[in-house]
Amino acid sequence: MVRSMTGYGKSTAILPGKTITIEIKSLNSKQFDMNLRLPSLLRERESDFRSLLSKSIERGKVDLNVSIDYTGTEMPAAINRPLALAYYNELKSIALETGESNSDLLSIVMKMPDITRQLREETSEEEWSEIFNSMNAAIAQFEAFRKHEGALLENDFKARIKIIHELLEMIEPFEAERNRLFREKLRSSVAEFIENNTLDANRFEQEIIYYLEKLDITEEKVRLLKHCNYFTETLKEKDANGRKLSFVTQEIGREINTIGSKANDASMQKLVVQMKDELEKIKEQLANIL
Repeated sequence: MVRSMTGYGKSTAILPGKTITIEIKSLNSKQFDMNLRLPSLLRERESDFRSLLSKSIERGKVDLNVSIDYTGTEMPAAINRPLALAYYNELKSIALETGESNSDLLSIVMKMPDITRQLREETSEEEWSEIFNSMNAAIAQFEAFRKHEGALLENDFKARIKIIHELLEMIEPFEAERNRLFREKLRSSVAEFIENNTLDANRFEQEIIYYLEKLDITEEKVRLLKHCNYFTETLKEKDANGRKLSFVTQEIGREINTIGSKANDASMQKLVVQMKDELEKIKEQLANIL
């Protein structure tokens, strides 16, 4: 099964007086790289958030963002009213003495030191249960996203491997014609040097066989076909297979390069270039899967 390293999941836990939103995003990475942004209210259970993510997500650069929106009348912070009034009256007095008219004294007061103080807010076990249920829902959505993207990539891989198969089959007639032309060229070259002398037919045939064997790509075609079939089989494996598929593409590339080096024919070389192009597109997409 092919799964993309790109993923997205989001879930919301509705609690008394507040709503907690959990958002998970991931991008490509060779290793598992986790970045957590938690509000202070939830930091005491940071290890639990990390544990859930690490068990579910194998590779990728993962961002977990948890935010709190307060919906009730009770707020997690309180205003130091006596201090705020003292600041306000003092600023108002200074404004009157200096003749300055500033109608926005309250906003200035709110920026002064120690005006607000954080209230200690406890999270009950029931609320933690709701939060982690929401976390699991976000992870499930995230995994579904990865599988959906992976299915699209898998179809693309299959289509490109099929094209490589077709291009490999198209090489055969050009190969036969190349061998025929090579024989004729060799005979013509020998005839230029040997006019009236008797030509040793056996020796000549041995030379032809020797050069044709150097140009023979039968083994490379067989191995290339096997590697392509193995690539397709590996796509169906249940476990993450990105690294394994990368190794198989290296073998596919090796056989294509050998065919190209032995081709000695423009038409065959053209097909080899097209195969290389399809393989490079596969390699680019492989960087996106687990």
